[in-house]
Amino acid sequence: MRATFAIQKFNPETDAHPHMEEYRLDVAWRGNTVLDGLFQIKQEVDGSLTFRASCRSAICGSCPMVINGRERLACQTLIADEIDRSGRIEVKPLRQLRVVKDLVVEMDPFWSKVNAITPWLTPKREAAFVRKTAPTSGRHARGEIGEVVIPQNVHQAFHNVDACILCGACVSACNSLDVSPGFLGPAALAKAYRFVADPREGERRERLEYLTQEHGIWDCVRCNFCVEVCPKDVQPMEAIIRLRREAIRAGLTDHPGATHVTAFMNIVRREGRLNEARMPLAMVWPNLFRLLKILPLGLKMFVKGKVPAFFQRPIKGIREIRRLFTLRETFK
Repeated sequence: MRATFAIQKFNPETDAHPHMEEYRLDVAWRGNTVLDGLFQIKQEVDGSLTFRASCRSAICGSCPMVINGRERLACQTLIADEIDRSGRIEVKPLRQLRVVKDLVVEMDPFWSKVNAITPWLTPKREAAFVRKTAPTSGRHARGEIGEVVIPQNVHQAFHNVDACILCGACVSACNSLDVSPGFLGPAALAKAYRFVADPREGERRERLEYLTQEHGIWDCVRCNFCVEVCPKDVQPMEAIIRLRREAIRAGLTDHPGATHVTAFMNIVRREGRLNEARMPLAMVWPNLFRLLKILPLGLKMFVKGKVPAFFQRPIKGIREIRRLFTLRETFK
């Protein structure tokens, strides 16, 4: 099988800007991956080609790249599939991160954000699952006093976020990072949820307080791209949504994002539907300056007939809707 690779090349010592170069390969086996092709190019055609790789088994997270416009692991992407789909293989480095050379990007900003969420447990002083039996023999024998034993079903609360291999594909695809480089990003926030959900965590509220600050969970625009590109089905956006719910349950509702969610739910609970006349008032009240700022827009909407009646009767079936809210509060 003949395959054409178009690869972005950039050497900061000789190039002013990145450029694309084409390579044509004879691929012996349809099971060869894009990473196999890159190694073949490096060995047979262009020894200067630079990229990262390690395990070749989609475990280490070393080889994420933008392949035919989408973030993928090169070791997990078959050449034959890409040829059948696109006719050739275009490979570029991850977005959002500075290119060091060719397909290698600077990962320090990525790791600094992971480090910012304190990626380790801060155990409770009184652990919830401490086995109190005495040791049988040896220093590390099972049953030793102080051993933390958690039920098997606790793992389900992580919703697979602990499967993250920190490859950075989700960060490359993130729309929020395009406009807010300080955003912690989907990988770091998914990792943060893993510790918030852990029953052994002793500083859960402190974590949530940090995550609700600027550049935290409320910066996510829910574009879903991080979910689409994740090679391990971690679903970072869903983890961010769960963090938002936990923050609201903890009473951390000062952020406009949290105010929007709580106002939306309160209006629907009261009327059975969203009242677009009440919603902006609930967001800005009692801040008079913000109220005056949105007043001209409200008047224009009123003139155009875009504002529903401020006072309207609840919809038919409102009791059933309120019952749903009651059930949610009972089983959350």
